[in-house]
Amino acid sequence: MTLQQLRYAVKVAEQGTITDAANELFIAQPSLTKAIRELEKEMGITIFDRTNKGITVSREGEQFLAYARQVLEQADMLEEKYLHKSGGKQSFCVSTQHYSFAVNAFVELIETYGGEEYDFSLRETQTYEIIEDVASLKSEIGMIYLNSFNETVVRKILKSKDLEFRELFVAEPHIFISKNHPLADRRSVTMEELKPYPYLSFEQGEHNAFYYSEEIFSTVVRQKNIRVRDRATLFNLLIGLNGYTVSSGVIDAELNGPDIIAVPLSEQGEMHIGCLTHRKSHLSRLGTAYLEALKKYAQG
Repeated sequence: MTLQQLRYAVKVAEQGTITDAANELFIAQPSLTKAIRELEKEMGITIFDRTNKGITVSREGEQFLAYARQVLEQADMLEEKYLHKSGGKQSFCVSTQHYSFAVNAFVELIETYGGEEYDFSLRETQTYEIIEDVASLKSEIGMIYLNSFNETVVRKILKSKDLEFRELFVAEPHIFISKNHPLADRRSVTMEELKPYPYLSFEQGEHNAFYYSEEIFSTVVRQKNIRVRDRATLFNLLIGLNGYTVSSGVIDAELNGPDIIAVPLSEQGEMHIGCLTHRKSHLSRLGTAYLEALKKYAQG
């Protein structure tokens, strides 16, 4: 196995085809194909699945490429430090529940470390996919929360997948509502007062068990429920329907707009918000920087 073979494999994954990758690398397509097959044979795995429609990264290939990217990043850092060469294109991926501070930290990371070339991914997605992304090393970091209801079950799942949960901060329950909501001027609200209003939450697809919910108090029975997939839709419905969602209370007016506010919820409970990392993987320079940015925005 050589660094060149690892670069070849990563490039093929980025481009999606051998032809496009060969053009980017300025080598003949047969030479690239041979190099990839030799790497797969040496490692004893199938990195790319071949079909009549082209190639796709296999499940074991995703994990291999995640390790390969870490090796290449370390090699680039050595060359940058001792040979004064450019570090090349930066790559980083994070999967997260719908937290504004996670987006703010991501923006800062790009502004600080993006450089002339980068390939960064921010996946605001379902809880199950966040766990799977980090377990397969598709994402270096995942963002979820634990509380007294879901902690036992989720920690068992994390342990089975060799994942570690690092707590960032503890949040008291709040609701997000429109600034024109009838309860917007209250210092705090109760579940009873929220009964007439639609409750909005992020749907979890096939894995819609309560312990995968993004919202605390997910087991409370509500008369009006609306499930959505993305932040923009949820906020539009909060405004248009006088709805509410239960949250951490951390909100960014610049990112989410001035029309959404956070009001404390009087029910007792805590959200232990933190990040997931793989125990067999060391944080990269970008991963470490992202964690530092997260701490700053989560506290701010």
